[in-house]
Amino acid sequence: MSDTPHIRGVPHVTVRRVVLALLLSCALLTTAACGGASSPRTERPAGAIEAAPAVDVAEASPTTSAEKQKFAKTRFVANAALAAGATYQWIVKPYKAGKFKKGAKGRKTALVKAGLAGVFTYNRLKAATKNAQGDPLLSKAVAPLAAGIASLKGLAAKLATGRASGSDISNFQKNIAGIKSAGDSAGAPVKDKVPSLSQLTTGG
Repeated sequence: MSDTPHIRGVPHVTVRRVVLALLLSCALLTTAACGGASSPRTERPAGAIEAAPAVDVAEASPTTSAEKQKFAKTRFVANAALAAGATYQWIVKPYKAGKFKKGAKGRKTALVKAGLAGVFTYNRLKAATKNAQGDPLLSKAVAPLAAGIASLKGLAAKLATGRASGSDISNFQKNIAGIKSAGDSAGAPVKDKVPSLSQLTTGG
């Protein structure tokens, strides 16, 4: 006995053909759906994935040097500007106002801030010097300042304890003037930017 159902009024052979046609259609649809999902992976050439990055790198290489130099100048200016701002705001200005003198009102606070500014300025100038290495002209202009910047390292303690002299303050000013002059000569002018107290506290 056949398993194919019989519909009254319709020949048995016709019903069987309809059922077989439906089953065949479902099988084809299922195969197409599965094959469509996986076909992009299997048919894509192995070298196609690697080709795109190679082209991008080749096209970007002519501007790499110029971009690095521009970035170096930008970072140099940012660090030098903060060093200049910290030096004036927390060292030079209070010194000229007599805040570091014994008996001066707010002396203790002024000395603490000056000490922090001394460390901050030294760190920012060292960073600016490192940034300058990314630009040949700027690096050449900054090179003579290395010794002067290094001499600032031990002055922070003197500022914090009230032992800094007028020559120590002048040393900070001299190095700031030098870094600004170097920036101007290399097309990277520096303008003072006063750091926040949080930046001062964390050393920038």
